[in-house]
Amino acid sequence: MALTPMMQQYVNIKEQYKDAILLFRLGDFYEMFFEDAVIASRELELTLTGKDCGLEERAPMCGVPFHAVEPYIAKLIDKGYKVAIGEQVEDPKMAKGIVKREITRVVTPGTVTENTMLQDDKNNYIAAIYKLSNEYGLAVADISTGEFSATQFNEENNFIRLIDELARIKPKEIVVNDLLMKDEKAVSMLKARFNAFISLEQDFSREHSREAIKDIQTNVDMETRPLAQIACGALLSYLEDTQKVSLNHINKIEFYNSSEYMVLDISTRRNLEISETMRERAKRGTLLWVLDKTNTSMGARLLRQWVERPLINQLTLQNRIDAVDEFKANSILRAELIEHLKKIYDIERLLSKMVYGNANARDMLALKCSLYQIPDLQNLLKTVDSDLLQSLQLGLDELNDVADLIEKAIAEDVPITIKEGGIIKEGYNEEVDKLRYAKTNAKEFLARLENEEREKTGIKTLKVGFNKVFGYYIEVTKSNYSLVPDNYVRKQTLANCERYITQELKEMEDSILGAEEKLVDLEYNLFVEVREYVANQIERIQKTASIIANLDVLSSLAEVAQINNYVKPEYNKEGIIEIREGRHPVVERTLNDIEFVPNDTVLDLADDNINIITGPNMAGKSTYMRQVALIVLMAQIGSFVPAEYANIGIVDRIFTRVGASDDLAMGQSTFMVEMSEVAGILNNATQNSLVILDEIGRGTSTFDGLSIAWAVVEHISEKIKSRTLFATHYHELTELEGKLEGVKNYCISVKEKGEDIIFLRKIVRGGADGSYGIHVAKLAGVPYAVVNRAKAILKNLDETNVSKRNTVKVTKNTPPVGQFDMFNYKLGALAEELDKLNLDGVTPLDALNILYKLKDKIN
Repeated sequence: MALTPMMQQYVNIKEQYKDAILLFRLGDFYEMFFEDAVIASRELELTLTGKDCGLEERAPMCGVPFHAVEPYIAKLIDKGYKVAIGEQVEDPKMAKGIVKREITRVVTPGTVTENTMLQDDKNNYIAAIYKLSNEYGLAVADISTGEFSATQFNEENNFIRLIDELARIKPKEIVVNDLLMKDEKAVSMLKARFNAFISLEQDFSREHSREAIKDIQTNVDMETRPLAQIACGALLSYLEDTQKVSLNHINKIEFYNSSEYMVLDISTRRNLEISETMRERAKRGTLLWVLDKTNTSMGARLLRQWVERPLINQLTLQNRIDAVDEFKANSILRAELIEHLKKIYDIERLLSKMVYGNANARDMLALKCSLYQIPDLQNLLKTVDSDLLQSLQLGLDELNDVADLIEKAIAEDVPITIKEGGIIKEGYNEEVDKLRYAKTNAKEFLARLENEEREKTGIKTLKVGFNKVFGYYIEVTKSNYSLVPDNYVRKQTLANCERYITQELKEMEDSILGAEEKLVDLEYNLFVEVREYVANQIERIQKTASIIANLDVLSSLAEVAQINNYVKPEYNKEGIIEIREGRHPVVERTLNDIEFVPNDTVLDLADDNINIITGPNMAGKSTYMRQVALIVLMAQIGSFVPAEYANIGIVDRIFTRVGASDDLAMGQSTFMVEMSEVAGILNNATQNSLVILDEIGRGTSTFDGLSIAWAVVEHISEKIKSRTLFATHYHELTELEGKLEGVKNYCISVKEKGEDIIFLRKIVRGGADGSYGIHVAKLAGVPYAVVNRAKAILKNLDETNVSKRNTVKVTKNTPPVGQFDMFNYKLGALAEELDKLNLDGVTPLDALNILYKLKDKIN
């Protein structure tokens, strides 16, 4: 048996898009068949029915209304499916045989443009990765805004650097070449880390990429960046294949080096909770949440980009901070600017809708309202002094031609759709006015015509009428035939009267009968002309939208600085980080009626480059270290900071090793994660980095942990020399001050009150007297019996260890024995025995026997 013609058409189209769910337009519904129908009925909770298809069994079928399809597409995309839209591309009334259908668009997680599927304050990125041996090219686009950028990694640790960059971008979809797709471990990591949809693209070639990007502006010669160039070409091919329209709003490729910005690896972004919290992955409770007082969607997205990608260029930073300073100092200017920003819609995404051809009249009015704010913005900025604000003011294009065209052409009260009329303003087009008049004033015209003709002819019983067969007519009774004028043309003869037509009535008939249909078509065509004109001004509008976003972010940072009592940071090239009365920007916002305790920080590249910080849990060590990292990061965004004074030596990277967590997706235990992060820091940190280390080594045995922590401090001091905050419970590390260059001891001050303690949350010079772990256990609600038993055990251990403190010779490279020795090892005696050994004269067999004897003694 053969398929019916319609089902054969479906199968032919589906064959081209096997990896997508095909929505096949049939009249007022999008239908799905066969396996697609089974999947969609399950995922969308639709009733599964069947359709005769020419085969013995009915084809499984389900469908959704075409006018309400967006929510269903959104659900499928959210569940990780591609959706192909099979649209009717000819009028069913005009079709000869089966209505012609084509794929008009393929919707994927990275190519969403519908407002209902996008977040106003987040970009929706799609990335393309080109792998060549162990090197990578990366291209990134947001088709909802037109943003397009690229970079490449062809030095050391390329895959890790790629992962860190993707952690900043957070793509919803990743397009890869065949070589990368075959790397199962890499693909698994991409899926696990970013929960991204992975697509395979075939057009990863140098020749194709040259052709694909030849008409696009670039800020560098892409021939000198071949990996990035190939990734760009492949991404553009994928977008053209899925979107089926000309992507004119993607008209510039920004090539960048990740080293041009502060590098933040994936664990640092997580630990500092820059844009999402660790647990809920929410915005509230993050640095971005604190800083975001933006008033436009464009500004919100740009602020997120700034927070995710801090600067390291001091001149650019100074320009930013000076602009924020001017807005902060001039509260009247800032308030007036904000009032105008509140009236500006998302110009970037409105413009993309114009290019895609799916903008409606309400979108056009939103754009007009936005553009009408620009002259006021220009006037407000005429008196600014800072270089950056002056540059932004000069770059603003008022776009009067665009705003005036929309004002003249588009009516104020318009419907949502553009195919039902009522969108073109009166006076814009003479034909529209005539058709609209004919449509709305037909009765008045006919009554007027009837009166006029009665007066002209003297026929008092003359009537103007209408029927569906003969149209409009003038009716004259038999007794008045002699009065009929010559310009009347007989149209129909009846028993008692004649019906006539005149040229004027004929013209009006044509106008009235086709008025509504002609009016809708004409209004639609005129609207499309206006939309195309706007789309052709894309570069001008994009530039102005970018300037507005910058103004929004700068004024937001100024507003936050004013509200939260932040100070303008200074910058230095000597590597000094000096913070007086610094505060944690997020924690102080979440405290209710509790005053945050500020702290000072001094780090440099010589005498104070490593601070060993001791003190009990819950005392505030982690909060303090994170606050230093966040203050530095804020300063390098171009933001004021929570402190009384801040002088920041620019850092190239911030590294953090904070907290304990496993990574089950990658098969790593808690301690393995800790050591992996430590390895990443030691292998990548430079003298210009800021390193935050919290409780290194606690995931293993006490001796192993102390040894690792000790060795890490030594390595940083002797090899890397980065500015480092090192919090630890191993009080033995405090002995490194004076033994290692640049190491200083600090602790969280604690006040003892009887058997209880009070955390003062103040950082002071010196080491802590103890861990106060049992006190913390008591505060946490551990039963008193357990607390009292722990005290007794601790007392016994302390007494046992007192005599040992002087039995082991401690050097820079030998960790000392302290109160942590819970197993009462006879290290003093063992150390003496080992010290007497002459290893130069020991054979391998003798060494093995010695080890067995030492092991027996330990046991």
